[in-house]
Amino acid sequence: MKVLHLDTNHLLLIEQLNALGFTNDENYTDSKSTIEQIIHHYDGLIIRSRFKIDAQFLNAAKNLKFIGRVGAGLENIDTDYAQQKGIKLIAAPEGNRNAVGEHSLAMLLSLFNKLNIADKEVRDGKWRRENNRGLELDGKTVGLIGYGNMGKAFAKKLRGFEVKVLCYDIKHNVGDDNATQVSLEELQNHADVLSLHTPETSQTINMVNSKFIDAFKKPFWLINTARGKSVVTKDLVNALKLGKILGAGLDVLEYEKSSFENLFTTEMPEPFKYLISAENVILTPHVAGWTVESKKKLAQTIVDKIKAEFC
Repeated sequence: MKVLHLDTNHLLLIEQLNALGFTNDENYTDSKSTIEQIIHHYDGLIIRSRFKIDAQFLNAAKNLKFIGRVGAGLENIDTDYAQQKGIKLIAAPEGNRNAVGEHSLAMLLSLFNKLNIADKEVRDGKWRRENNRGLELDGKTVGLIGYGNMGKAFAKKLRGFEVKVLCYDIKHNVGDDNATQVSLEELQNHADVLSLHTPETSQTINMVNSKFIDAFKKPFWLINTARGKSVVTKDLVNALKLGKILGAGLDVLEYEKSSFENLFTTEMPEPFKYLISAENVILTPHVAGWTVESKKKLAQTIVDKIKAEFC
């Protein structure tokens, strides 16, 4: 079987596929239209987020048997059409779930303890202890929306704290010893912290809007390491100004393009200008699942799933 790799990944991915007898070609520079002209030669495709795999591309991929996405989700692939064509879709949420759990916790603790503010002030020669008095996580209620690989990983990290963890998910019976599954209304009634761990779907796009925020019974902290389009940024900014949201840790942004290496090539949106100046906001460039260890684990997960399916 011939496999085409469209994005660079850990070397073990190609090395192990070679050892399994696959022929591996790499093309990291050609345009989508150029790739469409040659994709019919391949049985497998490995991609991260270089471009969208749409119906036109899939129609050109006449012999494609699988697509491996080295990441947690499949939102850059027309999954319904791919499945209609009998193409096996492989993702690797197991590969970076631990990294996402750790990053979510790091953002939350940094917000509570004002680490970004204190660090900058000390570097500027300011020693403001009272202004930087922090909050403790113990005694708080943390609400998770989405309780799959990522949500479960974050809940596991919270076990060392005296917190109550609630989870809401469209699937039934996903709660466990680390989180109690509740209705969305109950989560909104009790949460001090909201952390998103959902894929990008028609149900989650623009989910966190003014109406959603207003349904919370008390001001809360927001962590988003999931998908940027789940949060309406202008509504988030308004809630920050009004104190309905106390602070936000955002690893993903509504303005991202499919590939996060190409952020903000046009004029910066007004709501983002507010976020970058807000002291109660921490921003990272979609790196929650982007660790040295996860790079290897993501690649290994893809190899293992291809081996299980096709060898």
